Amino acid sequence: MPLKLSIPRTDLVAAAGLVGRAVSSRATLPALGGIQLDAGERGLTLRATDLELSLTREAGGTIESPGTVLLPARLFGDVVRALPEGPVTLVYRSDQRDVELSAAAARFHLRTLAGDDFPRLPQLDGDTVSLPASPLARTIELVARAASRDEVRPILTGVLVVAEESTLTMVATDSYRLSVKHSQLDEPVAARLEANVPAKALRELARIAVQEGAERVDIALGRNQVVCRLGAVTLSSRLIEGQFPSWRQLIPESFEHEVRLSKAEFLEITRRIGQLAQRNAPLRLAFAEGELTVAAETPEIGDASEALPAPYGGEPMEIAFNPQFLIEGIESIEGDEVVLRLSSPLRPGLLQPAAADDFSYLVMPIRLNV
Repeated sequence: MPLKLSIPRTDLVAAAGLVGRAVSSRATLPALGGIQLDAGERGLTLRATDLELSLTREAGGTIESPGTVLLPARLFGDVVRALPEGPVTLVYRSDQRDVELSAAAARFHLRTLAGDDFPRLPQLDGDTVSLPASPLARTIELVARAASRDEVRPILTGVLVVAEESTLTMVATDSYRLSVKHSQLDEPVAARLEANVPAKALRELARIAVQEGAERVDIALGRNQVVCRLGAVTLSSRLIEGQFPSWRQLIPESFEHEVRLSKAEFLEITRRIGQLAQRNAPLRLAFAEGELTVAAETPEIGDASEALPAPYGGEPMEIAFNPQFLIEGIESIEGDEVVLRLSSPLRPGLLQPAAADDFSYLVMPIRLNV
């Protein structure tokens, strides 16, 4: 029976825009460049995948005849956004092998793609962990920025997610910095779950959680897939294979210095002075009795420095960091104060919130020539 349905334009635009983010930009199969429209008992469902990330969105609508078609994603998205406001009617015309989209006096005919090549997407089944969506999205925001974007080491492009008893732990590292966040679960998990999830997928999950106003996220792990459901949206992603680094061994057991700083002031100064740390120039932190001086210099461009009060005691010490990594670390700290723990110019520094120990951001220093 040919597909035929009616749906508000706003609902269709929202659904097409959301699943379109999973469409492959370099599809080896034409089907991966499409969005699947499936009209069934639960209304219209849209799906897209690039074989690594998959997105499904239930869009509702009034179904007159059920059916499934595959349309070119980019063209379909452009067309539905261009349609006039009001209800949109979609009808599959078998003789022409196209779909007619009509709204008010506008009418479009889009040729369908070969739907048989569109893969079957993973479903949410088996043991699941249910998490509050807003804290999860915030945790992802804090941790995922430390994941590597270099595909040379795929292991480091993911976020290690571990749910054990009543604790959820997320860890990411690009070998220059390490971000770790522990969160308490509403109730203990039935069995320990561990997976290395692509940071790209988790960032998408966090974006959807905010966009959809989701209250909870249900997560299930398969042998090589993670499936997450947020209300009308289902996201699935292929897991990263291989052994994630033993991150606990990377964090020193003790530090010689602990300096508490105002997060707002420290962040403002590092951002300001960091403008003169260009062309891979480091951001220098010079500690002296009761004072911290933040400085940067780029030959042929200029230099800058600014001092702020700091409860530092002991021998003067100067340590340097990648400005972007340091700034992002400070940004990740929640609360009014940031605790900076240091040992020497050649050992990593640790950033933590002053009011809690559930988040840690370890950053490697840059060796200074002078």
